[in-house]
Formats: sequence, C-alpha cells, structure tokens
Amino acid sequence: METPFKNKVVIVTGGSSGIGKASALAFAKKGAKIAVVDWKENKEVIALIKELGGDALFIKCDVSKTEDVKAMVAKTIATFGRLDYAFNNAGIEGTSAPTYACSEENWDKTIGINLKGIWLCMKYEIPEIRKQGKGVIINCSSVAGLVGFPGLPAYVASKHGVVGLTKTAALECALLGIRINVICPGVIQTPMIDRLTGKNKEAIEQFTGLEPLGRFGLPEEIANSVVWMCSDEASFVTGHAMVVDGGFVAQ
Repeated sequence: METPFKNKVVIVTGGSSGIGKASALAFAKKGAKIAVVDWKENKEVIALIKELGGDALFIKCDVSKTEDVKAMVAKTIATFGRLDYAFNNAGIEGTSAPTYACSEENWDKTIGINLKGIWLCMKYEIPEIRKQGKGVIINCSSVAGLVGFPGLPAYVASKHGVVGLTKTAALECALLGIRINVICPGVIQTPMIDRLTGKNKEAIEQFTGLEPLGRFGLPEEIANSVVWMCSDEASFVTGHAMVVDGGFVAQ
C-alpha cells in the first residue's frame, strides 16, 4: 500500500455512501486516518477501512447545524490529534419541482445542507488545518453548479454557491498554506442518481444520454480525483473548479 498520506488525518462528510464512501476508502489506501461523517452510519465503511489496515471513526453529523459541525471537528481532533485534509461532500438533491413550485421547506433544507453545510465545515476546519502549516480542503459541487438543470432550482442554486464560496475561501487561505478547490462531478452512479431516476430504464437512458461516454461515472473515478487534488502533485492548484465528467458541460 502506498502511504503518501501516512499519519495525515482526513474528514470526509457524506462518507457513508456513494462518492464519500469511495473517497474515504481511497484515502485509506494511501495511508490516511479517516473521520467518516454522515447523518447515518454505514458500519461497512469503517470495516473496509480497517481491512485495508487503516484507522477510522464514524461521526454522526447534520452539516447544516453549527453544534454538530463543531462537535465533528472537535471529535476528530480529540481522536487523531490533528486535521490535514477535508472533503466536504455531504449533499442532497432535494425534491424535484420547477422554480415556481419549489417549496420554501425544500429550498431551506437543500440550501442548508448543500451550501450552508460547506460554509460551516470550512469555518471550523480551516483553523485546525492552519495549525499544521499546510493542508487541503475539497468541496463537492456538481456540473449543476456550472449549468442549469430544470426541476432542481434549490440544488442548482446551492451547487453554484459552492463554486463561488470555494473560490473566495481559496483566495483568503492561499497564503495561510491551505489550498481549497471544488470538484464538479457529472452524472455518477450513486444512491442519489438512483433516487432521481427511480431506477427507471427510460430515465436512466435520459441521464446517460447527457454523457458523451454513454455511461454513468463511477464514485471511484471521483475519489481518485479528490485524492489527487489533496496530494503534493497538485501543489500549485487552488481556487480551481475541477470538472470530472464525460463532456456534458462542454456540449
């Protein structure tokens, strides 16, 4: 096992499934210690990390709540003694409806988790990472943070907000030794896309039809990009929106 992240500590929010789970495992394979954060525990993730010889703990957290996020960072520090990297990945798609029919409840919940949650995580992660003299934060947006997507106004607005927030934080933290970037995945095979399509064949064909490669991306393909963005191989990259997609945005 390669260990470029040996003795380094990573927080991965939304770590129980999908892109978060794949990223937690990818970091573990590189030797990192992982705080797997989610609102619901998946014991399989911790077990798999330990099978790889890694060290991990699960932290239950609603990233839209200040006290939960403060406790998340505090527990990570209490357990591992430091924080070097964070992948702020937790997010929801919200309820599908056109802008004029989007409920205030759906708007507030989606913005609260997807955008406020990213801000809260950085608010409490940055001071701890700064203590190490260097580190990296990756925030998860979406191709829907770069283009419109009918029927998901709150989701699209939140993901656009994540891109702008990341660029601002990157400028603020560049000279503090903290690189901050945002990853914008395309259509990825995750529980979220299963909910959006209802696993309906026609809906799946509609989504894969958006991708020139003719298929969904895999969580592991995003995870590999996240690990690279945190590595020293990306040492001159900050404030960057990395699109990992089959070409949908370029069309």
